[in-house]
Amino acid sequence: MEPDVSIESSARIQVAVLPIGTVPSNMLRDYYSMLLPLHRIPLSAISSFYTEHQKSPFAHQPWDSGFLQFKFVLGGSQPSPWEDFQSHRKTLAVIGICHCPSSPDLDSVIEQFSNSCKSYPSSLVARCFAFCPDDSQLEDGGKKGGNLRLFPPADRQTLEFHLNTMMQEVAASLLMEFEKWVLQAESSGTILKTPLDSQASLSSEEVIKAKKRRLGRAQKTIGDYCLLAGSPVDANAHYSTAVELARLTGDYFWHAGALEGSVCALLIDRMGQKDSILEDEVRYRYSSVILNYKKSQDNAQRVSPLSFELEATLKLARFLCRRELAKEVTELLTNAADGAKSLIDASDRLILFIEIARLYGSLGYERKAAFFTRQVAQLYLQQDNRLAAISALQVLALTTKAYHVQSRASMFENSIPHKGIGSSVADSGKKYPQSAVSLFESHWSTLQMVVLREILLSAVRAGDPLAAWSAAARLLRSYYPLITPVGQNGLASALKNSAERLPPGTRCADPALPFIRLHSFPLHPTQMDIVKRNTAREDWWAGSAPSGPFIYTPFSKGESNNVKKQELIWVVGEPVQVLVELANPCGFDLKVDSIYLSVHSGNFDAFPVSVSLPPNSSKVITLSGIPTSVGVVSVPGCIVHCFGVVTEHLFKDVDNLLLGAAQGLVLSDPFRCCGSPKLRNVSVPNISVVPPLPLLVSHVVGGDGAIILYEGEIRDVSICLANAGTVPVEQAHISLSGKNQDAVLSYSFEILQSCLPLKPGAEVILPVTLRAWQVGLVDPDTSAAKSASGSIMRHVKDGINPSLLIHYAGPLQTSGNPQSNGSNVPPGRRLVVPLHICVLPGLSFVKARLLSMEFPAHVGENLPKLADTNSNSNGGHADSQTKMDRLVKIDPFRGSWGLRFLELELSNPTDVVFDIRVTVKLENSSDEGNLFGDQDAAEYGYPQTRIDRDCSARVLVPLEHFKLPVLDDSFFMKDVQADGVGGRNTTFSEKNTKAELNACIKNLISRIKVSWHSGRNSSGELNIKDAVQAALQTSIMDVLLPDPLTFGFRLVRNDFDSEKPEAEKESNVDDVQSPSKDSVLAHEMTPMEVLVRNNTKDLIKMNLNVTCRDVAGENCVDGAKATVLWTGVLNDITMEIPPLKEVRQSFCLYFLVPGEYTLAAAAVINDANDILRTRARTNSADEPIFCRGPPYHVRVIGTA
Repeated sequence: MEPDVSIESSARIQVAVLPIGTVPSNMLRDYYSMLLPLHRIPLSAISSFYTEHQKSPFAHQPWDSGFLQFKFVLGGSQPSPWEDFQSHRKTLAVIGICHCPSSPDLDSVIEQFSNSCKSYPSSLVARCFAFCPDDSQLEDGGKKGGNLRLFPPADRQTLEFHLNTMMQEVAASLLMEFEKWVLQAESSGTILKTPLDSQASLSSEEVIKAKKRRLGRAQKTIGDYCLLAGSPVDANAHYSTAVELARLTGDYFWHAGALEGSVCALLIDRMGQKDSILEDEVRYRYSSVILNYKKSQDNAQRVSPLSFELEATLKLARFLCRRELAKEVTELLTNAADGAKSLIDASDRLILFIEIARLYGSLGYERKAAFFTRQVAQLYLQQDNRLAAISALQVLALTTKAYHVQSRASMFENSIPHKGIGSSVADSGKKYPQSAVSLFESHWSTLQMVVLREILLSAVRAGDPLAAWSAAARLLRSYYPLITPVGQNGLASALKNSAERLPPGTRCADPALPFIRLHSFPLHPTQMDIVKRNTAREDWWAGSAPSGPFIYTPFSKGESNNVKKQELIWVVGEPVQVLVELANPCGFDLKVDSIYLSVHSGNFDAFPVSVSLPPNSSKVITLSGIPTSVGVVSVPGCIVHCFGVVTEHLFKDVDNLLLGAAQGLVLSDPFRCCGSPKLRNVSVPNISVVPPLPLLVSHVVGGDGAIILYEGEIRDVSICLANAGTVPVEQAHISLSGKNQDAVLSYSFEILQSCLPLKPGAEVILPVTLRAWQVGLVDPDTSAAKSASGSIMRHVKDGINPSLLIHYAGPLQTSGNPQSNGSNVPPGRRLVVPLHICVLPGLSFVKARLLSMEFPAHVGENLPKLADTNSNSNGGHADSQTKMDRLVKIDPFRGSWGLRFLELELSNPTDVVFDIRVTVKLENSSDEGNLFGDQDAAEYGYPQTRIDRDCSARVLVPLEHFKLPVLDDSFFMKDVQADGVGGRNTTFSEKNTKAELNACIKNLISRIKVSWHSGRNSSGELNIKDAVQAALQTSIMDVLLPDPLTFGFRLVRNDFDSEKPEAEKESNVDDVQSPSKDSVLAHEMTPMEVLVRNNTKDLIKMNLNVTCRDVAGENCVDGAKATVLWTGVLNDITMEIPPLKEVRQSFCLYFLVPGEYTLAAAAVINDANDILRTRARTNSADEPIFCRGPPYHVRVIGTA
C-alpha cells in the first residue's frame, strides 16, 4: 500500500529526488521546497521542448488545458513488484540535487548520479540539478553537457523561474518517452506480470489463458501511460477495451485495475468538477472495483491482493469524504479497518491505519482519528529501535488534543490564530465558560492515563528526556487520585531520571507538582497606606480615604459602579508580598528547590524561596519581590524549579481545576485532599507601579509596648518619626481618628511642620500629651474576686484606642517625570500611629452626695449681710482666711451661717497607693486672664488624703452657696421645643432663669478639681463631672431653689436706727458684730422685729408664729414655767405678702433669766399654688404648706 492515496494518484508521475554529493540538510530542504510547487506542468508550457518524431499515439492530447502531474519522492523509493500492474508506481524520472560549493568536482557528481540512476531501471528521464556553481564549474559544466543542469547563483525568484523551465524540459522529455513506449507496445506488445502470476509453473491451459489476457493487460497499461501523459480521453478508450477483454478472460484483478484507471480518467477529464451524477458514477464503478478485487483473491495464493481492495476502499472514502456523507464514509472506513486484520505486511497495516485516521480527522471525528492514530503508534512501538520510538512519540502527540491531555505548549500554539494577542488571561475563564467542562472528563480518565503512559514509554525509548518529563508531569498532576502510592513514587523517579539527562535550567511548559493557587494580596501595613493626591485642594488627601493598598473599595462613596477589578499600587524600590497556597496530594515528600512570582513585564525582581511539603499536605507561603520601574505589573502565576526542571504554574489553571472539581468534572480537589479549607476565588488585581514615595516609620520613644495608664492619668509621650524612603517628605498633616480622641490632650504639629522637607534618613520627635479615659465603675464583686497576686484586668480592646493620622507626600515632580500633572501626580501616604493605651481601673467612685451644715446667726440690730460673690473688693490675692470665708458664709435666703460639702466616696481596687488633693477654683478668680497666669490666686487647695490599696475613703469637697434669686415655674418647665412653639409661651425672663440654672450647675462642676498622685511619675485627675451631676440631680431642688419665705429677726433699739438709709446701715456691719452690740439685757423690755420675705412672684397668704426656746429646747414663752414675757402678737399672725416683697411684725420680749435663747419663726401658707406644692413635694390640694425659718441666737446678759 502507498500512503496518501486518492483516485487521482494514478495520473501522477513518480519522480525520485536524490541528493548527489554532500548537500547540507538546510540547503536540501530549501531546494526541495522550490521543487514541490512544480508538481503540475501545463502541456501548453512544454511545447518549446517537445519534438514530435512520428505521429503521436495520443490522438486527443489536450494541449490547451491538459497538464502533467508529478509526485516527488525525496530520497526515492524501492521498486514495487506491482509496477507492471499500475504504472504510476514506477519511478519514471530521477532528479539529482547537487550543491556545488560542497561538491566542487563535477565529474564525481556526474558519476555518482549515474550510479544512483541504476537503482531505478524503470526511469525514462534523469536530470542532475547543480545549484550555486562558481565560474570554473560553469565553464566546465557547459563542456560536459549530458544530464547535468547548472543553476548559477541568483535570488530565489530567479532560481524558481529557472527551475520551472528545467521541469518543463523534463515534462517534455517524459511525454516523448511515453509516446515511444506506447508505440512500441502497440506494435510488438509487452509481457506484463504481477506477483499473482508467478506463484507456480503454468499448465498448458493457463498458458493459453495468459496469452488471451496479455492483450487486455497491454491495453490497460497503455491506458495508464495515456493517463500519465495527460490525455484522459485516450486513456479512457484503452481502459474500456481492457475492461471488456478482462471480463471475457476472467482476469478480475486487471479488470479492477482497468476500472480504477477509467474512474481516474473520468475525474481528470472533468477537471475537478463534482456533481451528484459524477458521484453516483464513481460510487458505482468503485463498487465494481472492490468486488473484482475480492473475486481475484485465492486462498492458495501466497500473495493476496487484499491491499488493493483496501486501497480502493480508501480512495472511494477519500473521494466521498465530507460531513454530508459521513455515514457512508464511516461504513467504508469500518470495512477497511476490519480488513486490516488479514494484512500480512505490518507496513501495509501501518499505512492503512494512518489513512483511516486522516479521513476520520477530515470528517471531524477526532476521537476515532485518535484511536487509529494510537494503533499506528502501537505498530511503531512493536519495533524495538529508536527511530520507531521517535515516530511513535510524534504520532501520539497528535492524539493528545482529542484526549485532552495535550501539552500546554501545543495548546498555546493552537490558540494563537484564534485568540488576539491582547486578550486578557484573567478574562478567558469568563469568556469561555465551557472550557472547564471540555478540559476535564472524568469518564475518560483511564484512557487518558493509558495515552500518557504510552507517550512516556515512547519518549523514554526515543531518548527524549524533555518529552518524558512532560508526560510524567501531566500524568502525575492530572491523575494522582487513580495512581497508587507506588505508582506515584515511580512517576517521581521518572521525573528525576529525565531531569538528570537534561541540562540545568531546562524549562518545560507542563507543570508537575505542587498545585499552586493564589491565596491573597496582603494589605499594606498602616504605616504604608497609599492615598490619591488632589493637587487642586489644600487638604490634598480629602475625598480619597485609603482602603489598604487598593484604590477601589465598595464602601467608598462616589465611585463608579462599573469597576470590575480592584487596582493595586506598588511602589518602586519597596518590597511587596503575595500569599500563595501550595498543595502536595501525593504520597511522597516534595522538595521545591525554588519558587518565585512569574512577572513578564520586566519591571519586577522576584525573590525565590525553597519549600518542603510532606505527603498530603498544604502550606501557605509568602512570595516577595521589588518593583524596579514604573509601569504595569501582571502576576499570572509562579515559576517553580522542582524535579530538576523549571516550569510556570498559572493561577487560572488551578482556578479551572477547582471549578471542575466543584462541578464534579474533576477527579478530586487537591487542596481539599490536603485538608485545606475552602477558599474564595481570588482574582489578580490590576497592578500599577508608581515612582518612589517617602516612607515614614514611627515608634514610641522608650518602647512600642502598650502605654499603661490609670484612669485619668496624664502622661507625656514622645513619638519618633523617621523617613525610611528615598525621597523627602514635603507635605504633612496630623489629625486624630478612632475612639477616645479626648484622651489626646495635645500634639505638636508645629514641630513636624518646621522640619519639612524631611530628607531621607532624617527623623523628628513629636511630643504627645495623653490622658487616660474612664473605664467605668468597678464591680465590688469583681474587685473582691481578683487573684491573690494582685493582678488586675487590663482594659485593652481593639478599636477603643485613638490614633494619630499623618498624611504626607513627597515632591510633585519626580526625577523620572518632571512634567507631572494632576492626572499622574505621585500619590501620597497615610501613616496611622495607634496609641496603644492600656487603661487600668484606678480610683473609682462608689457614690457621691451633698452634705450641709448650718450655724445659727445672732440677732442684732441689722440683718446678716451676704458676702459679695461677683467682685473682689481688694483686687489682690485673698488670704486663706478670706478664702475660707468664701465657703463659710451667710445664706441670704435663710439668714444663717451655712457650709455645704460634696462628699465623694472613692475606692482603690489597685495595688498602689494614691494621694488625693482637692482644689476649688474661687469664683472671683476664674476669669480667663488669670486662669493660667496665676493659678494660686485661682484655686484653693485642701489637705491631701491618702488611699491605700484595697481601701476606700471619703473626700469632702467644700462648695460655695448659690441659689436662684426667685422661685417661679421656670425651673419646672420642659426645654423649649425646637420648633419654637414653646417659645411663644415662654417669657424672656423665664429663659434667662433656665439658662442661669444650667450655668450654675456647669460653673459649680468646673470649679472643682480632684487630682491624684501615685509613685514618682504617675499623676492624673478624677473625672467628677458625672458624680457631681448625679449628686445634684438627687437634691437639686434643695440645693438650687430658694425657700418660698425667708425669715429674719432684728433688734429695734430706737426709731432712729430703723429709719436710717440702707447704705448707712450696711456700712456699720462690715466688721464682725461686737458682743456688747448684739447682746440683750435681762429684766428689760427688748423691742424686736421679725422680717418675712416673699421669694415668689405670687401673693402669699399665711399664718405666722414666733417661738422662743432656751438652751434645753423648751418653749420659754408659753406655759406655767415661762421665763420670757412678751408683748404684741406671736401666734397665728395672719398676713399677706406681695410678690418679691417683705413685711415686718414688731413685738417685745422681756427675759427674766440671763442665758442663751433661740428665736424661730414658722408660717403656714394658705391657698398654696402648684409651684409651692411642687417645692414642698406634696400633691394634696388640702394639705397645708409649712415653712420654717432658721434659728437665731439671742445672748441675754444679766444686770449688775
